Amino acid sequence: MYKTLVIAVVVALSGVNQAAAQTKQQEAANNARAASVGQLIEKSASAQKIEASANPQAQGKREEARAFYRQAVDAINAGDLGRGNELLSKASKTMFEAVRMAGKNDVLQKKRERDYLNRLDAVNALVDTHSRISQDKGAPSEGGDLRKLVDNKLADAQRLREEKKLAEARKLVDEAYVAATMAIEQVRGGETLVRTLHFETKEEEYRYEVGRNDTHRILVDMLLQEKLQANASLQSIVKKFMEKAALTRATAEQQASSGDYETAVETMEQATKEIVRAIRMAGIYIPG
Repeated sequence: MYKTLVIAVVVALSGVNQAAAQTKQQEAANNARAASVGQLIEKSASAQKIEASANPQAQGKREEARAFYRQAVDAINAGDLGRGNELLSKASKTMFEAVRMAGKNDVLQKKRERDYLNRLDAVNALVDTHSRISQDKGAPSEGGDLRKLVDNKLADAQRLREEKKLAEARKLVDEAYVAATMAIEQVRGGETLVRTLHFETKEEEYRYEVGRNDTHRILVDMLLQEKLQANASLQSIVKKFMEKAALTRATAEQQASSGDYETAVETMEQATKEIVRAIRMAGIYIPG
């Protein structure tokens, strides 16, 4: 009987040792997995990609992954290995979502870079045209408020591009495009392409005049901002012209909505002329 008891005790101890060994193995496996997930989140190529992308959504997802990871480590240290494993899985999944977001940002950044360069090429072509026409007419190619504005906008855009702020850079290049177009019109003494354009319908011509009006309104913001901030009297004068321009444009829009595009074209032209007067009152000559 004594011998049987000893054997039973030995078997029991063997089972305990085996269970303890299995627990240690599971703990080691969990610790190894935790280390791997931690490496993924903090030091992997994926982590570097998220950091380089400057994508706030991707970085937010990475923070979520970090939170899951910290909870997983706490659970493992507390002996709740099942909960720890579950949280490690969530941390890995969330990190991979962050990487996908960063990849989408790369695609967006490449598109913005491409769009920026295409628009820049268009502006540079206009600048070359301005220089050529200025030379033909004996005017200084670097002169004029509009041309100086173009150069300043392009310089600021390049700085923003170097800072990876392509959306802001594109906005400045768009503004430079508008100013360059007006600079060409200015050096040509008011000669515009309008005189050679042929519209299929009055509605098409009206849409063109709406675009011209939008362009001139943008010019007010670009050309007069500093002048208006420094001169309250001038600000009041310009405001009156702009209010009249807005009312006239509203009338044109009403005429167009009723189908009277012929009258709407003429009214929209008058609205644009009010904006031109506002700019000229500030001491900047533009044709129109």
